[in-house]
Amino acid sequence: MAREHNFSAGPAALPEPVIREAQEALWELPGAGAGVLEISHRGKVFDAVVHSARDRLRRLLGLAEDQEVLFLHGGARTQFYQVPLNLLRGGRAAYVETGAWSTYAIDDARRYGEVDVVWSSRDTGFDRVPARGDLPPLASGTRYLHYTSNNTIYGGQFDHVPDPGDAWLVCDASSDILSRPVDGARFDLLYAGAQKNLGPSGVTVVVVRRGLLDHCDPELPSMLRYPVQVAKESMLNTPSTFAIFVVERVCAWIEAEGGVAEMARRTEARAQQLYGAIDASDFWTGRVQPASRSRMNVAFRTPSAELDARFVAEAEAAGLRGLKGHRSAGGLRASLYNAQTDAAVEALVAFMADFEVRHG
Repeated sequence: MAREHNFSAGPAALPEPVIREAQEALWELPGAGAGVLEISHRGKVFDAVVHSARDRLRRLLGLAEDQEVLFLHGGARTQFYQVPLNLLRGGRAAYVETGAWSTYAIDDARRYGEVDVVWSSRDTGFDRVPARGDLPPLASGTRYLHYTSNNTIYGGQFDHVPDPGDAWLVCDASSDILSRPVDGARFDLLYAGAQKNLGPSGVTVVVVRRGLLDHCDPELPSMLRYPVQVAKESMLNTPSTFAIFVVERVCAWIEAEGGVAEMARRTEARAQQLYGAIDASDFWTGRVQPASRSRMNVAFRTPSAELDARFVAEAEAAGLRGLKGHRSAGGLRASLYNAQTDAAVEALVAFMADFEVRHG
């Protein structure tokens, strides 16, 4: 059976060269005499993998010398509580609510301190994100500002990095990390589940500024303490070795393809092609306001839920997978992460035109 076009929101498409390399590494990782799934996480071969992954991420994100890169367990959802566990400690934090994932992060943070929701689009169905300058000044004593850079479910994306003033800046970048140039040195803590733009599920990349480590709660269990994970170089227990290996290979692929700027150029072109098809007809409706549109997750609808379901079924029969919208939002969604292909987007746009002719 031939591989089909994959628009899944996560776990998502991986670059074909990386998949080929992973296949070979499953059997034998050069220098190890065994497959990547079989070797010790404390051996020299895997130690080189981890250091290479960390170094590549530092380059691609443009990190400063005082920022550490961790490879942790539990997905981004663990960071929803690990961040306030370490940093909030009964204090005050500010959160921007732009979709379901930011709402979950807010709910978890409220267990550990006072949370100000300083901006929200909940009442309008998460149809936009704040424009530059929309956020109000943060309350005195706010420890950090948390935002989600891309809304995977509803399809909204920040086009700028918010200014936290005197507070720390915390970002959930799970679904758009390494998709466009960003000054990574601005973030005091940044985290991203790997399964969208970085690799397979099973590992979460966390970037933390060293200056925050002295402010982390020292009474937490060791696995949840950022200072311990930094001291142990993410090796407090056995990490997700295969996932880290693939992250390293994806980062190598990005560098070889021209870097983050080239990823942004490709994604912008694909997104404009798809949004152009949506805007060209009254048959299709985008979920978010044009100024907030995501280049990663294009959320849209047909005129009815029944036609949405028919579109998904017919698209799957035509070899276009993963176009069903999230269960909480309905509709349709096409994910355009870095590993997406021009051929897939061209096939989707052609199928949309044919579907409209037959059902419009």
